[in-house]
Amino acid sequence: MTFEQLVQIAEDEQIEFIEMTFPADLKGLCKHNKIGINYELSSVEKKCVLAEELGHYYTTIGDIIDMKSVCNRKQELKARKYAYDKLVPLELLIKASYEGCTNLCELAEYLDVTEEFLKDTLQHYQNKYGLYAEVEDYAIYFSPLTVCKYNYK
Repeated sequence: MTFEQLVQIAEDEQIEFIEMTFPADLKGLCKHNKIGINYELSSVEKKCVLAEELGHYYTTIGDIIDMKSVCNRKQELKARKYAYDKLVPLELLIKASYEGCTNLCELAEYLDVTEEFLKDTLQHYQNKYGLYAEVEDYAIYFSPLTVCKYNYK
């Protein structure tokens, strides 16, 4: 999914999307039907942040900025899971493997996500599925990342 496709999702949902200046290390914010992204981020970071902020739009309720609250941390995680699933679906990991991606740096570049986002995504999938997930005729092992095709006879 491209940044432009994410912006289109926002427009289709009538979410106002703005690139703006934020204080400190804040990368993005979602409030009601408005999403703001720090304009100083790289294009790849903007894509990852916009996907997460869309996740907040769909999954969170109220002000969850205070991460001392367990409820807020759970809502933050739901938004991140939305972003992981949206930007790095399992089928895309298979495709990337067959396109020749051999390490996390190449894979992150191929997927147009940050390496940190990719590592978090793989951890999310490992937490969700265990050591591996099966997709059609493939097994995707998450640590180390390995894609294997089943050979049926």
